[in-house]
Amino acid sequence: MKQDGVILIVDDDQDILTAGKLLLKRYFSNVVTCHQPEQIPMLFSRNKFDAILLDMNFGPGESSGKQGYSWLEKILEIDPKAVVIMITAHGGVDVAVEAMKLGATDFIAKPWQNAKMVATLSSAVQLGKSRLEVDELRHTNKLLAEVSGQSNQQKLIGNSRAMNQVLSLVERTAPTDANVLLLGENGTGKELIAREIHAQSKRSDKVFMSVDMGAITESLFESELFGHKKGAFTGAREDRVGRLKAANGGTLFLDEIGNLPLNLQAKLLTVLEQRVVTPIGANNTTPFDVRIITATNVSKADLSNEKNFRQDLLFRLNTVEINLPPLRERTQDIEPIAQYYVDYYSHKYSKPSKSISEQALADMQNYPWPGNVRALRHAIERAIILSTNDQLLSSDFQLDLPPNQPGNLSINDSIPSRRITDEMDTHVVHTKTEFEELNLDKVEKYTITQALKKHRYNISHSAKELGLTRATLYRRMEKHGL
Repeated sequence: MKQDGVILIVDDDQDILTAGKLLLKRYFSNVVTCHQPEQIPMLFSRNKFDAILLDMNFGPGESSGKQGYSWLEKILEIDPKAVVIMITAHGGVDVAVEAMKLGATDFIAKPWQNAKMVATLSSAVQLGKSRLEVDELRHTNKLLAEVSGQSNQQKLIGNSRAMNQVLSLVERTAPTDANVLLLGENGTGKELIAREIHAQSKRSDKVFMSVDMGAITESLFESELFGHKKGAFTGAREDRVGRLKAANGGTLFLDEIGNLPLNLQAKLLTVLEQRVVTPIGANNTTPFDVRIITATNVSKADLSNEKNFRQDLLFRLNTVEINLPPLRERTQDIEPIAQYYVDYYSHKYSKPSKSISEQALADMQNYPWPGNVRALRHAIERAIILSTNDQLLSSDFQLDLPPNQPGNLSINDSIPSRRITDEMDTHVVHTKTEFEELNLDKVEKYTITQALKKHRYNISHSAKELGLTRATLYRRMEKHGL
């Protein structure tokens, strides 16, 4: 079975070029030969090579390897990520080793063994693709940081005691390589804190990769995290580098770790303990070096239950444990966060800048914000888009269920009973205050809020009780600003 890879062979011996091409074209999609190294720049301008076989000497009587060094440097100038395998005679092994110090990946001695030649080139092609993928991910993360850096920083705005304690833990933890477990409700900014830990760490110039564990099916878990080889299973049309390997040298953020099934927890534990990964369909293990940061909205009590979560895995993940406070426990941060979002969305939607009325601010500080900062952001975005006033008022934020107000529906009330009339097919909600609400949007928002509170904002469990998919629940939370 041919491997998807383009090989360049550079040698002044036509017999070597012919033999190499006849051998390698059976295993790789394309093999290009070159008997004049001066053509290398032109060939690189026309092709993308996954691996290059480069002779050490060109011309009769040459044995010093200086020509090979020179062309190796030229290739790496053209493509610093190039994977170059040096070709040398038995007597030139020391020369080839010196070439590896200059940036070559490996060397092959003449006359070569066919099996070793193919194995070396296969590894070289995979290395080249891994370098490319990691480099692309690094550039992607850099671009994302540049685009969203300002937005990310603003979420950390606030000088409450609770938030200062979190930031103090981040500052002390970040420079180490300790694994970190982030606990907190949805919308409290767990991924943001993970990114901040990465930004303050010694790995800050490497990849930060985020994986939503709740969104990965059991059948794809190993492929996503560990990778797979082409043909390992139906649909594996090409080699895939797993997330653990792709994030090598950087930080891997595993979100919603609390929703990972027990059987997959065991597999993750084994890999983290051994610090090596074996892609599906591969025979050899590959070491990796990543810092693991995990997050969950599952309570510490539930995580400590062996029936829900492996305690040996928990022990490995929570070297440092950081609890993120909900917005209702740091209300003094609401004003600066809200004002930042007002300015941000006013600029985004080309709206005139507006202030927040004193009454609206008071109502926002008294509101429990079940969706935390995420819900506050959505409420402000909607207000900026729809408000027709010179100042943002309470009504602009649609805080239609303020807590502890006579005659209003409180999210702390018990779950209401429901009945559907045959004549009107309308939901009528009864609470212990005899309040009746016929607005379906408000009923839906209230029901979703109650389900989230009941399951401590665990999306998977809440969605199951509501009879929704996780994606549908996320959309409806977005709709209602939760």
